[in-house]
Amino acid sequence: MYLAYPTHPTYSFTMPSMSDAFRTTLDLFNTGLDLMRQNLRRQHPQANEEAIDRRLRQWLLERPGAELGDSTGRPVDVDARRR
Repeated sequence: MYLAYPTHPTYSFTMPSMSDAFRTTLDLFNTGLDLMRQNLRRQHPQANEEAIDRRLRQWLLERPGAELGDSTGRPVDVDARRR
């Protein structure tokens, strides 16, 4: 079955290249790090940059509230898939 999508006369969409999509992904990741770093600075105004970086690394490793990942679904043992 073919679905036709209406197009706006002044808007055209082209799929980004893989490298552009990857660059966008990295940019979003870095933006997220910057936002979390600012959040940590607000939560801990007395902390120096080294302490903020340590807390950021800890947050990346533990991900409070998203220990099983960012999406719904069943947990998967990735090590079992490598065997």
